[in-house]
Amino acid sequence: MGCTTILVGKKASYDGSTMIARNDDSSNGKFTAKKLQVIHPKNMPRIYKSVLSKFEVELPENPLQYTAMPNAVEGDGMWAAAGVNKENIGMTATETITSNARVLGADPLVKDGFGEEDIVVITLPYIHSAKEGVKRLGLLLEQFGTYESNGIAFSDVDSIWYMETIGGHHWIARKVPDDSYVMMPNQFGIDEFDFEDAYSNENEYMCSKDLKEFIEENHLNLSQDDHFNPRYAFGSHSDSDHVYNSPRAWYMGRYFNPATYDWDNPHGKYSPESDELPWCLVPEKKITPSDVKYILSSHYQGTPYDPYGKSTESSLKGKYRTIGINRTDFVALIQLNGHKIKECQAIEWIAEGSNVFNTMVPLFAHMNTAPEYLANTTKDVSTDNFYWASRLIGALADASYGNSITEIDRYQLAVEAKGNAIVKKYEKLIEDSQDKAIAIQSANEEIVEMLKQETNKVLNKVLYIRSLGMKNAFNRSDN
Repeated sequence: MGCTTILVGKKASYDGSTMIARNDDSSNGKFTAKKLQVIHPKNMPRIYKSVLSKFEVELPENPLQYTAMPNAVEGDGMWAAAGVNKENIGMTATETITSNARVLGADPLVKDGFGEEDIVVITLPYIHSAKEGVKRLGLLLEQFGTYESNGIAFSDVDSIWYMETIGGHHWIARKVPDDSYVMMPNQFGIDEFDFEDAYSNENEYMCSKDLKEFIEENHLNLSQDDHFNPRYAFGSHSDSDHVYNSPRAWYMGRYFNPATYDWDNPHGKYSPESDELPWCLVPEKKITPSDVKYILSSHYQGTPYDPYGKSTESSLKGKYRTIGINRTDFVALIQLNGHKIKECQAIEWIAEGSNVFNTMVPLFAHMNTAPEYLANTTKDVSTDNFYWASRLIGALADASYGNSITEIDRYQLAVEAKGNAIVKKYEKLIEDSQDKAIAIQSANEEIVEMLKQETNKVLNKVLYIRSLGMKNAFNRSDN
């Protein structure tokens, strides 16, 4: 899938949390309805079999409960996508990434291996740290292989690890520096690697056990010096990257580090079509969930490339693939804070539909049941669930952007502010409660009731605004 990922280390975030977030985008011409679920151990199979590739594996005993964002309509498998398990380990999978013919010829993709449909289901319930997530998935890759190239993020309260697959059976992973954020736009991203650490302490780097030999045997190292760049070896540098992928990383860096580089200088170090955009940067200021939502909703605001902009350079408008795109199914931001009690450490922020026009709501991830408004997504359009209400708002507001965007801004601010207030109120109540599960359920229900009210309110407004702009309107009154 064409997704965008941002990872924020605990010293780069405003409150010491780790944050991982990803836009889950459908392929061109498709929209995939999603729902929030809590998956309980009693409902997890011991033998897992995928729908698409028929991949089959025996799963470990004693799985952990976890949240997931599976497809709402059955048929193509679960596609759990993102979630948090009972030990407060977060995961988002996958960021579809690029590769090259040399890699795919040396280690071909495996037709009956596993892929995005399966990865969360066979990994998240069985891990107790972010690093353990990399190790488990790495062993599965080496044993069974994958049929596609993917990036996967794991998080706990202390660290974030990002993993990228290489061909069918190989992989590489790097720990996100605590003071940095990572930009991932559907390309192979890791641009630095230390084999000495990977083959010894694994403090910052990990990889498949024979990766060094694989590189040497297949002449994959393209560096002119002793500095090994994984992106040169395993990634792509195609014309389509310059339109579809790298501009998104450029805009993310431009937003979080506006004074670090001259981003808008066509002769500067980094441009929208640069192949050398860094995998991670230290931001100029601390990053908040609102910042993450803004950048994952972005459409090149303040540049000539904004499809909604007023630039007179019409040839540039819509030139590059935006981060906030029409076919986003949902975004999940997993925020883990080790300074709180275990039941309150994990906040899972959820938004559905096109991010330009939706809003993001915080939920306590230690829930036992997902709130109905986010769990009851139907095949057919209905305003009774968050997914379809968000899709309707997006379609109406896009068609009346200039008149509707103020109402959208107010909606987004209201839900985030009120959601933050309810979370803050309940953190103390949950800490003092004798039955924390009931307190968490009450908190989430109150948050979602607020969300439903605000969503219905803005839907009414954008429908009214769009109706005024219908082509059969006439200004002379009949009365």
